[in-house]
Amino acid sequence: MPLYLTFTFAFLGFTCISAARVVLSLFSLELGAQPFQVGVLVAMFYAFPLLFSWPIGALSDRVKPRWPLLFGAMSGAAGMTIPFFWHSLAALYIAASLSGLALAILHVLAQNLVGLMSKPAERARNFSNFSMIGASTNFVGPLIAGLAIDHTTHATACLFVVAIWITSAVLILVRGQILPASKRPTGPTTHILETLTDRKIWRTLATSGLAQLGTDIFQFYLPIHGHAAGLSATAIGTVLAAFAIASFAVRSVLTRLVSRFGEERLLAYSFYVGATGFALVPFCHSAWPLAFVSFIFGCGMGCGQPITLMLMFSHSPHGRTGETLGLRLTVNNLLRVLGPAVFGTVGSALGLAAVFGLNAGVMALGGVLSLPEKKPPAG
Repeated sequence: MPLYLTFTFAFLGFTCISAARVVLSLFSLELGAQPFQVGVLVAMFYAFPLLFSWPIGALSDRVKPRWPLLFGAMSGAAGMTIPFFWHSLAALYIAASLSGLALAILHVLAQNLVGLMSKPAERARNFSNFSMIGASTNFVGPLIAGLAIDHTTHATACLFVVAIWITSAVLILVRGQILPASKRPTGPTTHILETLTDRKIWRTLATSGLAQLGTDIFQFYLPIHGHAAGLSATAIGTVLAAFAIASFAVRSVLTRLVSRFGEERLLAYSFYVGATGFALVPFCHSAWPLAFVSFIFGCGMGCGQPITLMLMFSHSPHGRTGETLGLRLTVNNLLRVLGPAVFGTVGSALGLAAVFGLNAGVMALGGVLSLPEKKPPAG
């Protein structure tokens, strides 16, 4: 029951975040925002996750999850209430920031709870189900946002998101006492930075960040490539949908794949498939070939985040799982902020083909880092 409760409030919360991104972005355009201002608005969703995922993870190892989760849900609800009464870009920035705070709390604690409630043999299945919940909200959230805006107003659409946050808060308030707390460390206290001397930890952090970077860059630059090739918005949307479908499909069979190949080897294969997808993009200039390449990329990188999540939890020191998962999200969000700027500079200087080629190399590097280390010979 606690596991299904975690899945339920994760679904509600991630749906709110996905819907809020659409509502606030379109609301800003309605208010006359320029592209740079919209970009700042989107960046505000990641400000608090970047700054606070690590401290939130450390906190989650010391307190019961019920009250932090409730605070996160109420922060999201409060943030989305503000634009209903105050129609300005400043209000939208505040709403995006508080939504990002809610995301940081929800993401860290929900991941940690899934790991805590899973026996080692069950982690692949449960983390796979958790990742599919996140993937499904990328469809449900924007759908709710679009319907709400079309049938009401941008301001009123914010209240639809508020209603879902409040539903989540009530659920946590009523049933949250059954959620388990992290296990207290039994050995001597160590600083989290000391754990980075463990090769397994830093390798997982590196591969997790590269998987996040590759996914974001692909989703950001593929529409630009499609636009340059003269594709319509519908065709570009179809190409991106192929990526989403492949990601969801591969996560639905992730448990069997992990059982067959092992976590690290499967992660390495996923990077190699992702590298292939990046390398093929510059040679495709019509919708169907690009959709096929997008599907290939989704089959590969759809495995990336769930597997690195499993590995990070497995490699975490006893009683420090929340903190290490928070550290993982901090690294991911740092690359989400820096990556587009770096590759944007590359694209401006060398063209889009260089961006895809360079990322193919980065994904191949991720594959090398992911390969399981060879055990020294016995004796």
